[in-house]
Amino acid sequence: MRVLVVTAVPVERDAVTRAYGDASDVAVRTVPGAEIHRAGPLDVLAGGAGPAAAAASAAYALAATCYDLVISAGIGGGFAPSAPPGSLVVASAIVAADLGADTPDGFLPVTALGFGRDRFAPPPALVRETAAATGARTGEILTVSTVTGTAERAAALIAAHPGALAEAMEGFGVAEAAGLRGVPALEIRAVSNAVGPRDRDAWRIGDALLALTEAFGKLIPVLEGWTRHDRDDTGS
Repeated sequence: MRVLVVTAVPVERDAVTRAYGDASDVAVRTVPGAEIHRAGPLDVLAGGAGPAAAAASAAYALAATCYDLVISAGIGGGFAPSAPPGSLVVASAIVAADLGADTPDGFLPVTALGFGRDRFAPPPALVRETAAATGARTGEILTVSTVTGTAERAAALIAAHPGALAEAMEGFGVAEAAGLRGVPALEIRAVSNAVGPRDRDAWRIGDALLALTEAFGKLIPVLEGWTRHDRDDTGS
């Protein structure tokens, strides 16, 4: 099978490809505005930060090549105490947490406004098998356009999404592009920091990137064992 992996930045892309050897084992193909790094069954693209850049990059790659699966991957914030720094999270749902309207009565998701969607469900069997192989926790991963920087905002997100374990900025954009192409999507995040006040001294970016590499090193047998029946069960 052929898998497209979309990260935000090159350091995350390189953490994924490192699971399959050093730089000499990676074939690089240049496309307009980006590079696709091929490592094993993966085409890895650093598509940019935020849901819009991620969606545009993923859509371009999906239009150029047929893929069986798209994975949004990288580091992200974890909701304490469920997803501490250094841990790994696989999305049971990819949720657009701030796509909607702010009203006097609170936030309304885009679905409450009568259009669009605000979540994608990755294939359940693939989520279970990925979590079992990598030791990851499973739960909702929230996509936000503005990274959380206060305890109050973190608390509001958890109140609205009790099943959330992590937040990042690209997953929903990648899933939207995959959904338009009819390809299932998965999201994997290695936790580098706690969601809330931005205490850079407490961030563990190096540990999170290492966890990402280790996770993808364990993922290939899962992908190879994913049956056609499971592939058709997108869960969305």
